[in-house]
Amino acid sequence: MLTWLFAADSVHGLPRPEGTVAEILEQSATQPSTAFKTQYPPKNQRLEIAPDQPIYRTALDNQGHSSQLPFPQFAAPSFDVPAFDLDSYINGYESSWDSDPAPAQEPPSLSAAPPAPPAPPASPVPVTSSATRGPEVPVESVTAPVEPTTAPVEPVTTPVESVTAPVEPDTSSARGQLSTTLASPGNPHSMSGQDIFKPVATGAPPANIKSRHDHPVKNEHANSTDPIETNKFYAGLFLGSQTNASFTQPYSIAWSRGGGTLKSWGMSVSHLDERVLAFGPQNHKLPGDPIEYYINPVGLQHVVLSATELDESTTLSVEEPKAFSAHAVLKRSGGSAQEIRFPVVQGMGYVTGVYNDLRPVIESGVFFRKVVSAGSPKPGIFKYVATLEDDTHWVLYAAPTNGEDPNMTLVSQTSLLGPHGFTGSIQVAKNPAGKSGEKFYDNSAGVYAIAGQVSGSVTGDVGTYSMSWTKAGSHANGSPLLMFALSHHVDSFDRSTGGRKTDIHLRSTVKGNATAVIGETWTMVEPNLPIDMGFAPWTPTKGSVHTLSPAVQHAILKVAPTELKQDIESQSNLNSMYYSGKALSKFATLIYTVNQLGNNVGMGIDAFRDLKTSFARFVKNEQQYPLAYDSVWKGAVSTAGYNGDLNQDFGNTAYNDHHFHYGYFIHAAAIIGALDPTWLAENKDYVNMLVRDAGNSVENDAYFPFSRGFDWYNGHSWAKGLFESFDGKDQESTSEDTMFAYAIKMWGQTTGDASMEARGNMMLGILRRSLDSYFLMQDNNTNQPENFIGNRVTGILFENKVDHTTYFGNNLEYIQGIHMLPLLPHSPYTRQKEFVRQEWQSIFAEHASCPASKVEGGWKGVLYANLALIDPQASWEFFAQDDFDYSFIDGGASRAWYMAFAAGLGGGP
Repeated sequence: MLTWLFAADSVHGLPRPEGTVAEILEQSATQPSTAFKTQYPPKNQRLEIAPDQPIYRTALDNQGHSSQLPFPQFAAPSFDVPAFDLDSYINGYESSWDSDPAPAQEPPSLSAAPPAPPAPPASPVPVTSSATRGPEVPVESVTAPVEPTTAPVEPVTTPVESVTAPVEPDTSSARGQLSTTLASPGNPHSMSGQDIFKPVATGAPPANIKSRHDHPVKNEHANSTDPIETNKFYAGLFLGSQTNASFTQPYSIAWSRGGGTLKSWGMSVSHLDERVLAFGPQNHKLPGDPIEYYINPVGLQHVVLSATELDESTTLSVEEPKAFSAHAVLKRSGGSAQEIRFPVVQGMGYVTGVYNDLRPVIESGVFFRKVVSAGSPKPGIFKYVATLEDDTHWVLYAAPTNGEDPNMTLVSQTSLLGPHGFTGSIQVAKNPAGKSGEKFYDNSAGVYAIAGQVSGSVTGDVGTYSMSWTKAGSHANGSPLLMFALSHHVDSFDRSTGGRKTDIHLRSTVKGNATAVIGETWTMVEPNLPIDMGFAPWTPTKGSVHTLSPAVQHAILKVAPTELKQDIESQSNLNSMYYSGKALSKFATLIYTVNQLGNNVGMGIDAFRDLKTSFARFVKNEQQYPLAYDSVWKGAVSTAGYNGDLNQDFGNTAYNDHHFHYGYFIHAAAIIGALDPTWLAENKDYVNMLVRDAGNSVENDAYFPFSRGFDWYNGHSWAKGLFESFDGKDQESTSEDTMFAYAIKMWGQTTGDASMEARGNMMLGILRRSLDSYFLMQDNNTNQPENFIGNRVTGILFENKVDHTTYFGNNLEYIQGIHMLPLLPHSPYTRQKEFVRQEWQSIFAEHASCPASKVEGGWKGVLYANLALIDPQASWEFFAQDDFDYSFIDGGASRAWYMAFAAGLGGGP
């Protein structure tokens, strides 16, 4: 244990005894000096200012999220399918219903002779100018559009996969020659030590994605010629006023910019205990009356690292903006060499300011009660212990480059003053663990992280990923880092990393306690990855279910013609990438259901041709709002927001929700390419561009940043892009987050990209753990407040608060359902059965607060599809009932897939 401590004799004489981390440091840490002195604020110099007061900004920060529905409402469709001979497609089924399904065999494909030339595009579908997600209404057999309504509902998508009970397709009609030589779609790659971070591609975006240099959000403060991370934790440092907090966890930092009671121009550091949380009103509709939200205050400046020279001329810029870190640089004035440089790194154990030729002033808006000059725990490092008026304890370490004692002096209850012309580092950390905590902080003083990296591999169904940090500081060569891990990290640590945990625990803002860990690298293990999952219904116990009973197949094929007759072109030719992608994914899933699970090639051949034609519109970049390559921040964005309204298409132009929007396209492409591999040659570059934009696998891509949406530290994605927010980034739909991971897994499987497939599997494994830890709350959840767990889902989880709501309404089916859709093969993996059971019983059961049977519109279908995870027979009976009301199927889903999904999970005859 702690072998990293003994790698060199220069680690301050640390002995090599046996024992735990605490025992080792207990024996080795510097003892107090008899020369220590305690400073109190001079009584005759107390400032006549009030201490900081917590500010609770409870309003929902909805920039980029209009409350208006973005999708059109259509006239009620007719479900008659005249002159359609179903018997020609299901001939022979009746005689086989009571027999066992035929043995598994290679399913036929939908690859056909070259399709007829595409028809001219229809008139654009009218859509309102701004958007908020919510289920779409059914859009089968669309004819005349009608005005959109204002009642929010949300769209759903759904995929499917190979089945093998044979049905002789009707190939007599003029649909082209069908190939039967393709391998069954959805075969996972066997992996051993597969690197999950191989490049997707390296070239420029397709030539028809034209570059634009006039992004509506100007880049005025992020200094980098590389692609810039738009959805990361430190965006408050370069967006808007530059004063919103960056949540490194467990600390948050923010530029004071002359605000607050201190009127300081330094960088404020805050850490919030549970006692300062504010709780919203109780929801008496739910068992246990849980609170509707909880929020951390802003405006508490526990410690501010500043300098006497900073004032109105001070500037803040961001340098080296990467996935896990950035450098915030406060300059005395523009172009000045006098500066404080702050490495801003997720999980950093200290907040560190690297000073150049300035006079430090350490300030506190909470007020210093006393400051103890605590000697030198290491050569050249000078320690101070501060007690604030809120009874919290902080340690401070000054490491001047000249090695001279800075003799920091407490000149008032708000200010600790250092020497003129100071060059070196000053580090500050909160210590909740007394003398034991001080010894850990002492041991890592003089070293700090400046950048982070992630690596990972998959062998069999076990994924391993590591986070490591580059370090700097006066003692970087001889001292280990101290970094904070979140709960889901700790739960997945390997033995070596778990042995380096300390007893320092600080509360994170929305994810329970963070634990200090010693060392430059952590390794986490995710077992039981869903490597055998394909497009077919899947369960943790059965794996992929490729074979459905003849009776189930007959029922699906009886329903499918109605849905296949929908107008794919009009439903996907919208002014929203989000809803267009959902439509393409929906139809790809439907066609796959018929072709593979229904084992009927002929029935879907016309729809498959139309689907490829509709997808081609986007590949050609001829949709209503084409994509552009934004050369400012560097990414592929909708041009909808260039007209002055960044709320268009859910803020896609400003990088909102790209993993949602593009995930649906990637999922549709994975199915199309699996059914017709010849399609890949002309479409692969476009789809890979979408993957690179939303979830790039490498840092050295000149065109796209690494992992724009998915946060490998937090274990999930952030949906908010270039919108200034006092509550930080947020995510409203965990299920669409998991959909993106599933989509790239399947696109990698379809295209033979084993690294992408492995990365999707790893992301699903991490998401399964993080969602269970923070978002989808079972009774035993320990990371969210006890009086909040009864909501079952978080609603919108921000970096600074959690609000059980949505951007489009407060109905329970909206709030819970946005964490369900789309119901795809991965849903039983990421939505654990016990959670689904508890949520259903407390909210959607017949005598609960919001019975699913009484829900109207497309959300009803979402709820009953979700029911298949715990009661597939009840789900099947709902979707298979006679005289089914198609208003329960929203425009992003299909009844045929829901029936196949429920049957694959165990329902049906």
